[in-house]
Amino acid sequence: MESILQVHEVTKKYRSKQALRGVSFKLGAGKITGLLGSNGSGKSTLMKIIAGLTQPTSGTVSVLGSPVGLESKAVVSFMPDRPLTESWMKVRDALQFYRDFYVDFDNDKAVRMLEFMKLKESDSVKTLSKGMNERLQLTLALSRRASLYLLDEPIGGVDPVARTRILDALVEFYEEDSTILISTHLISDIERIFDDVIFIKEGEIVLHSEVEDLRLREGKSIIELFREVYAEC
Repeated sequence: MESILQVHEVTKKYRSKQALRGVSFKLGAGKITGLLGSNGSGKSTLMKIIAGLTQPTSGTVSVLGSPVGLESKAVVSFMPDRPLTESWMKVRDALQFYRDFYVDFDNDKAVRMLEFMKLKESDSVKTLSKGMNERLQLTLALSRRASLYLLDEPIGGVDPVARTRILDALVEFYEEDSTILISTHLISDIERIFDDVIFIKEGEIVLHSEVEDLRLREGKSIIELFREVYAEC
């Protein structure tokens, strides 16, 4: 089976630091994968490189066999860690923006997700709580018929009720022929939905495994392993 995402020897250097060091992994279809690491571990940098928003210093990234670029952006849906919507918008304006910008936007799915998320098209973006805004951003991202979904800290800073709603939506509206890569450091709330996990530490991959194999082999939960790996961070 062809990999949806291939990351090969990706390095990213800035003037003051090296964010990524020879990162390599592959992701196939039908999986929800957690990209796990403490703050500053390189998660967001890697997500932006895969999304085509920044270039690696060296190494390659391909989606469905094509190098990251205009072609890959058509099949990658990226939810950054900051909202893409504007404060003047109502929810319906955000949907219209995505309809105009992305030919693969599924409006029927978006409407179903809004109902699931308890959002209304008449809601004003500037009056939404952080949790409700996260629900809106996820609705927009998942309503595209993409092959690869990149979700950067989708539950960061939101209350437990919102987290539960967001995670339930991920499971409910997930397309099985696609793959989802979720970056987060909030493991205990989200590990239940992961099929695979990738641990990244100081810009390097230190573990990549299926969750069930990991639990059977180590006899520990993902959060327990995470605490061990990042104990000195």
